[in-house]
Amino acid sequence: MKKTKIIFAVLASLFLGACSSSDNSDNSDNKQPSYTETAQTEAPAWGMDWSNNQERPDWTEPDFLSIYENWTVMKVQIEKTLEPYTSEGDLLALFVNGELRGLAGPAVIVGSDQVDNGKFVLKVWGNETGNETVNMSLQYYNQTLKHVFTLSEDISMNSDETTGIDNDFVPEFTKGSAKYPITKTVTVEPVLNGVGLTPAGDNPIGAFVGEECRGTATLSQGGTTHLTIYGRSAGESVTLKYYDAAKQILYTIPDAVKM
Repeated sequence: MKKTKIIFAVLASLFLGACSSSDNSDNSDNKQPSYTETAQTEAPAWGMDWSNNQERPDWTEPDFLSIYENWTVMKVQIEKTLEPYTSEGDLLALFVNGELRGLAGPAVIVGSDQVDNGKFVLKVWGNETGNETVNMSLQYYNQTLKHVFTLSEDISMNSDETTGIDNDFVPEFTKGSAKYPITKTVTVEPVLNGVGLTPAGDNPIGAFVGEECRGTATLSQGGTTHLTIYGRSAGESVTLKYYDAAKQILYTIPDAVKM
């Protein structure tokens, strides 16, 4: 195998880092939201609906051998949030400047005919020759959800730094959702303290727009909990719901966050 000219180690770092770079501020509104209380004996079982209505992509591999001289292997593990929905019909593709450079279905388990739906081994091709800025886009189609998740960024490539990736990495595809194109990360404890509530570890908190769940988290014992909120459009008003298991009370904080 020729030495690849593509920095897929950089790509892995990009998708693991940049995708979690949403706004880590707390409530951006300079006001103190009020809250309501509801007695509730059981903890809520909140969850997001990741289903969408996108058609299966018509991705077609070109004759890579006749176009590109170099190749490398990328190993990808699907994040835990999406693992329950994986199937043999899923696809993973990588594009460089809009060109398809690699396409694969779920990986076959070594020594068997079974497929590991949550893992992909992608052979990716390229002709890059030096320090170049390109747009890399990693796209994952989940057949069960009918949903395309896309992580994309412009990066500079140095052809002398690496030959590929030896271990799996786990891109945060949920932060590249076609259904929820906007994400915002808030620190939970300051928001609760700001309305006079006392955060307690292991209690659940959820974000809602209307009745639609837009994110959940379990409060950390360490006192710092990050909640990722998924938005359909900028300016949406988000209600937070916090359940105190010891008191068996559900607290609802309207207009707590703006997307």
